[in-house]
This record gives sequence, C-alpha cells and structure tokens, in this order.
Amino acid sequence: MEKRIYLDNNATTQIAPEVKEAIEEAIDLFGNPSSHGKHGQIARKKVEEARKKVAEFLNAEPEEILFTGGGSESDNTVLKDLLFKKIENPNKEISIITSPVEHPAILETCRDLEKFGIKTKYLPMYENGIVKAEDLKTMINPETALVSVMYANNETGTIMPIKEMAKIAHENGILFHTDAVQVAGKLKIDVKDLDVDFLSLSGHKMYAPKGVGVLYIKKGHKLSRLISGGHQENGRRAGTENTLGIIALGKAAEIAMRDISSEEEKIRKMRDRLEKGLLEKIPYSYINGDRENRVYNTLNISFDLIEGEAILYLLDHLGIEVSTGSACSSGDLNPSHVLNAMKLPTERMHSSIRISFGKFNTEEEVDYVLENFPKVISTLREMSPFSK
Repeated sequence: MEKRIYLDNNATTQIAPEVKEAIEEAIDLFGNPSSHGKHGQIARKKVEEARKKVAEFLNAEPEEILFTGGGSESDNTVLKDLLFKKIENPNKEISIITSPVEHPAILETCRDLEKFGIKTKYLPMYENGIVKAEDLKTMINPETALVSVMYANNETGTIMPIKEMAKIAHENGILFHTDAVQVAGKLKIDVKDLDVDFLSLSGHKMYAPKGVGVLYIKKGHKLSRLISGGHQENGRRAGTENTLGIIALGKAAEIAMRDISSEEEKIRKMRDRLEKGLLEKIPYSYINGDRENRVYNTLNISFDLIEGEAILYLLDHLGIEVSTGSACSSGDLNPSHVLNAMKLPTERMHSSIRISFGKFNTEEEVDYVLENFPKVISTLREMSPFSK
C-alpha cells in the first residue's frame, strides 16, 4: 500500500471515527425536521441536541446557533447583511473594516459589496502576520458598520487580538464578526469572553463532514436572510436542515471539548520537533509569521532558491501531503495574498510551504518527513539555475 502522510489539516480534516459512528447511527433518520410527524420529530430532536452541543462548545445559548452550509456561507450572511441595509437607506455611507489576510470568503465578499457602494478599509499588516488593535482605533469613523477580522490565519496560523478589537468596536457602537474556522477544535472558544457579535465555524475543519457550518449570532442581533424560503432555523435560513451533517458537527464539538487540551500537547510537540529539525537540516530556511502567537498545529516555512510548487510535487511523490497556502486559492499561480500583505520578499512568498498537523498524525510520520524533506530541498537546489 502506498505510504501517505497527511499534513494539510488546515485545508480539511478526516472525519473522526466517533463522528463517522454518529453518522452511521443516524443514516436512516430520513424525517424532515420541520415535519410534525413522528419521523420528523425524531430528526428535530437530534438537530436540537446537536445545537446544544455546539452552543456548549462556544459557551453560547442554543438559540444563538444558526446552522449553515459552511464557513463561507456564515461569513457571507454577516457581510451581506450590510447590502440589505444599504438598499433600505441608499444615501447612507457604509464601510467595513477587515484585514488583508482574510479568507477569500471575506475578501471576495467585500469586493462584491464594493460594487454596491459599500466601502472596505484594510487594517495595516505587519511582517509577523498579526494586526494591531491600536490601528483599529484610528480607522473607525461614522461610516463604519462592521469590523470583521479572522481569529487565526489559515496560512500562517497567526492569532489576531480578537477580544481587544471587539472591545474597541463596541466602544464605538460597531458590530464585530470573526471567522474562527481555523481555531475551532484547536483553541477553546468562549464567545461570552470574546464578546463578539458574530462568529463563523466550518464542520470539515474540525473532523466533521463538508457542507455544514455554524454562525453564532449574539442574542439581540438580527441579520437579513441570505437564503429565503421556508421557516427553518427560526426563520433565519431557509432550506431543509442537513440533519446528518448537523448531528456530525454536534458530535465533533463534543469530542473537541473533551480532547482539546490533550491534543494540543501532542500536536504542538510534533509541530515543534518538525520545525526545529527542518531549520537545522536545511540552510536558508525561514518561518513565516509570528513563531509564538500562532495556532499550535501550523508551520509556514520558506526555502531560498526554489519554488513551492516543485516542493509540493516531489513531496507528494514521496507520499507527503502539504500545501502552498489556502486550499480555496489552489490553481492561482500568484503569490499568497497573506504573505504578500506581510511584505515578505518575493522569493520567500514563492517558496512557502504550509504544514498543518491534525489529531491523526504520529511521531513516526514526523520521522519520515524529517528524513525525506531535506533531500527534496537539496535535489531542487541542485537543479535550480539560481544556485549555480
């Protein structure tokens, strides 16, 4: 059997065995949760049980949890609410403040909104990949309707000062949203402590299936429906609920609450050992982003004189799956917008590799990568015209 080592967990995760079990147990649960018959009510009960689990996971109330089709839909629901506000009051100037390293679900939505006169302002980005809360103070003005900053970056793992920024936004009467997709299941999330108004999650980043996500909406806030139709999700999102996906996400949240501390210790140890080994074995290699204030599973590293795509190809040939950046931007030959915003040298941007660990990785896999990764870099440098 071909050896495969999966180190691209920021792109997506495997479905956890316990989550798979929960899906299999519910596979014949065919009732529509909106129906009043017996089968529908059984399905409704399971959906609401999952909602309670996700709420507990976030330290939220069940009624604050909206199930969506994924993180991108959750992000769009929050940002496009501003479009409805603009339609209601076309003469009112509206702007969003965000960061230049957001996921495309935020950046592309902001570009769409600009076509309708909703402005976007971007926080300054620094070489360590972290925005500063102080900068937000100087950018807020009467037009600002929303601040949206990701909790942790998907490429570098850097963690943003969300709590401080939410406080600044609220002091100025402005709503705050965070895309927490890359944090869910890795760090404890407490929406009451963070005091955010909206928070997005995605199931497939935390060992549940694709096609299911969450939008936390703080009690007292209302958003215009992105999807109209039936009265599902208390009239906030039309469409028959993805019952199996929701049950799976509820189980994933339950597992995350149970295992989050033990997994952090195990995964951080592997990430740090791999990072130390690569830096020692491969000269002219560099870590991108802050080395302390980042999610413990993520390593973004660059190598002089070679292209990241070539590294990716040779590693994949050896059975090692990593990434050159966001999976949602694959196929784009331009440098990472994240590393570009950090103003890294062009060579480092083009040679960057993202390695992201998950709960199923092992120390033996780290051994294999440490044995083979330096050989790949050495081979490519020998072939590079720049090394002559």
